[in-house]
Amino acid sequence: MNAPRALVGEDGLLAEAGWTLRDCALVTGRNLRHFVRQPQLLLFSTIQPVMFILLFSFVFGGAIGATLPPGVDYVDFLLPGIFIQSSAFRASQTAVGLAEDLQRGVVDRMRSMPMSRAAVLVGRTTADLVRSLFVVALMIAVGYLVGFRFTEGVLAAAGAVVVVLLFGFGLSWIFTLVGLVTDSAEAAQSAGFVAIFPLVFASSVFVPIETMPSWLEGFAGVSPVTAAVDSARALSLGGEVSDPLLLFLGWLAGLLAVFVPLSVWRYRRMS
Repeated sequence: MNAPRALVGEDGLLAEAGWTLRDCALVTGRNLRHFVRQPQLLLFSTIQPVMFILLFSFVFGGAIGATLPPGVDYVDFLLPGIFIQSSAFRASQTAVGLAEDLQRGVVDRMRSMPMSRAAVLVGRTTADLVRSLFVVALMIAVGYLVGFRFTEGVLAAAGAVVVVLLFGFGLSWIFTLVGLVTDSAEAAQSAGFVAIFPLVFASSVFVPIETMPSWLEGFAGVSPVTAAVDSARALSLGGEVSDPLLLFLGWLAGLLAVFVPLSVWRYRRMS
């Protein structure tokens, strides 16, 4: 990180891009090491989605399963929703981690180094993306133990995982901005919970939206959470995928187009 940046001007834009990528990789590695070195954080970030899988499968499966089309098991319906729900809640931890780094002066130290300004934000969101991949793999393993199966082949299953990861990545940029504007990690965590909780439960994560009141069904039908869930579910189990996938990609592009520039702008204006 401390290499002289004067070399960049000699090599032009390509060298500048190389420096930026290297700085982003270094910050990503730092955030991943910080996560691994906290066993309690590793434990609770993995046990929560597993608890959701087991509780909803065995406690609510009998009642909610009756609302599903014939031949559809609730565990198969549930798991893609749980993947997205878990990805959404993990994305809120981006705000908490960034707020903690601000409180501890870590961000200020990085800002004082001759490194890319984008590295702090990109490194944080990329590290959270890698963490999400680990947790999704764990949830798939647990899902298979309770009866879940991908029915559309390996490529479609990989596509479902990509949707889950991209959804979390898009949300993480919202929470990057939240982490930059809140005063503490506690405030960031509360803001994240308030933002995500109603979106997750007013969606198709746990139940078909057709079972909701008409006014709520309309909201849930255009929700980014529902678009992501329906895309991942269609890729996992079969069904119409183009419409929900296009809606999801539209939401993703919009979120990134708005919150990446806002996050960078806020970061550059910080004293």
